[in-house]
Amino acid sequence: MKNILVIGASGQIGTELVLALRKRFGNDSTIASDIKIPNKTVLDSGVFEKLDILDKKQLKSIIDKHQIKEVYLLAALLSATAEKHPNFAWKLNMDGLFNVLDLAKEKIIDKVFWPSSIAVFGPTTPRENTPQITVMEPTTVYGISKLAGERWCEYYFNQYNVDVRSIRYPGLISYSSLPGGGTTDYAVDIFYSAKKGETFNCFLKEDTELPMMYMEDAIRATINLMETQKENIKIRSSYNIAGFSFTPKDIYDEIKTNIPNFSINYQPDFRQKIADSWPKSIDDQQAKKDWNWTPEFNLKKTIGTMLKNIRLS
Repeated sequence: MKNILVIGASGQIGTELVLALRKRFGNDSTIASDIKIPNKTVLDSGVFEKLDILDKKQLKSIIDKHQIKEVYLLAALLSATAEKHPNFAWKLNMDGLFNVLDLAKEKIIDKVFWPSSIAVFGPTTPRENTPQITVMEPTTVYGISKLAGERWCEYYFNQYNVDVRSIRYPGLISYSSLPGGGTTDYAVDIFYSAKKGETFNCFLKEDTELPMMYMEDAIRATINLMETQKENIKIRSSYNIAGFSFTPKDIYDEIKTNIPNFSINYQPDFRQKIADSWPKSIDDQQAKKDWNWTPEFNLKKTIGTMLKNIRLS
């Protein structure tokens, strides 16, 4: 058995990743950690450690205490929130990564997962079927930190043989936890307005197409990548993966077939400029080739699942 530490277990991805890892490897082998207290399901199903990822001494203490061999580092300030707090976003996103990579460099841990994002791309990147290797000139603090992180992950692998693995997540949709300040958050928030019978105020234009993915696919991709034999991992910066792409109007029209009285207003804000710098669709052939990645959810299946499972209380 291997002991796993998830850092950022209270976030949108972390909440579901902890539960999936505990289901697969056992409740006792997956330690949840965050600076914030997670939800009751995470707390009740296994061990939780309060952790500030910027405190390297505390991180090392928890890793030693639980004999951790794999770390999933999810703690970060996301795109929209990072634009409001750029200095802290850079410090959190970069210093947290170095704290974990250095422990792997010292052979205290064996394997690291660190998520990147489509935010690494920018307005000069080809927006249709964005390639694995392409022009990357991000215009946000979040994107800059993720691009820098990709380069450092590859560097630590090449120089120190650190087994670090990464995925460039698209926008993620989930009913189990609320999003945490990203530019694609509208694609979750819209379901709550629909279920409440409220008009949804969308902060993006109706024709803003972005790559998205249902959370179950993202969690499966993450665990599959980490379970793949080391020699099969050819990309040590971060892998493109794709689910499906849609616009706010696409998701609204599909929800409206289920809730006919649902209405929407489009009120673009500062997040529109961020979205306009990101891809419309992603080429993920490398992930399919190296570790047999394939999504299971399309837009229609995702919307049906969300409307069925979202609870307002």
